[in-house]
Amino acid sequence: MGTGEALLVGLLVLVLAVALLSNALVLLCCACRAELRARASGVLLVNLSLGHLLQAALDMPITLFGVLHGRPPSAPGTCQAIGFLDTFLASNAALSVAALSADQWLAVGFPLRCAGLLRPRNAGLLLACAWGQSLAFAVAALGCSWLGYSSAFASCSLRLPPESEHLRFAAFTAAFHAVGFALPLAVLCLTSLGVLREARSHCRRMDTATRKALVLLTDLHPSVRQRCLIQQKRRHHRATRKIGVSIATFLICFAPYVVTRLVELVPSVSVNPHWGILSKCLTYSKAVADPFMCFLLCRPFRQVLAAMAHQLLKRCPPPASAHHSSLDAENDSCLQQSL
Repeated sequence: MGTGEALLVGLLVLVLAVALLSNALVLLCCACRAELRARASGVLLVNLSLGHLLQAALDMPITLFGVLHGRPPSAPGTCQAIGFLDTFLASNAALSVAALSADQWLAVGFPLRCAGLLRPRNAGLLLACAWGQSLAFAVAALGCSWLGYSSAFASCSLRLPPESEHLRFAAFTAAFHAVGFALPLAVLCLTSLGVLREARSHCRRMDTATRKALVLLTDLHPSVRQRCLIQQKRRHHRATRKIGVSIATFLICFAPYVVTRLVELVPSVSVNPHWGILSKCLTYSKAVADPFMCFLLCRPFRQVLAAMAHQLLKRCPPPASAHHSSLDAENDSCLQQSL
């Protein structure tokens, strides 16, 4: 085994282990706290984590086997079954991310008008649509015998068919990535732009209220005023950072593999196996990025995880004040220090 193969094996093992642990933690948090499952976003997140967990438990080990041995598993039908699962889960993950982004946009932009839409039942309808589309592509690929071992990616997934079926396969691949990559990316960008616009509008309103309060409180120390204004400016950049990280993660994880798959359709182009396996590892890394985005950007999950850690260490649970929003806590702390 060369240096390149050894590095790819180490990367795959790391992604597999972290994906199993992090997605299991997300599901455990949802199981322990009922309010996380009471909203549409909780149902969508459970679906996303279950898909990632299946991918880490069933799909990634087969790719690891292919990198180590240079061939698919010898059991008949195994590679076709894993290829079916890989096609289904890849499309379902991207569509679930788009659905989560749309749910966030509705919750932020239309909290009262769309409150009835943010229910688990409606999330089930979104999941049914995502499953239906993903299942349709997976069944079509299986029916056309386009699932098998791809040596360029060392994985059981879509593989190049004979020359006579190349045109149909190219049309199928273009449609598959249009629905499983371009459409979710467009939804993610549009809804994120709406969320960012609403967040900036909220920050401007908060700035106005804070400045008026600071004007009325004439006995404030100048350092306290300056600290409050600095905290207000930080909020302007916080929403932009979160949205930028979300879109960048989606592109970094999916774009190299999608572009490589499309370039592979050109008859005169052959994909380098090292690059093909690396691009496949990047798609697997989405199963790691999503749970970390969940824990880093969602306060309720951090609170549940902290409570679980305290219980394991036989300590007291975190105080109830941790459930207040960070924006109100920061404003209150700035004003209370001056009184």
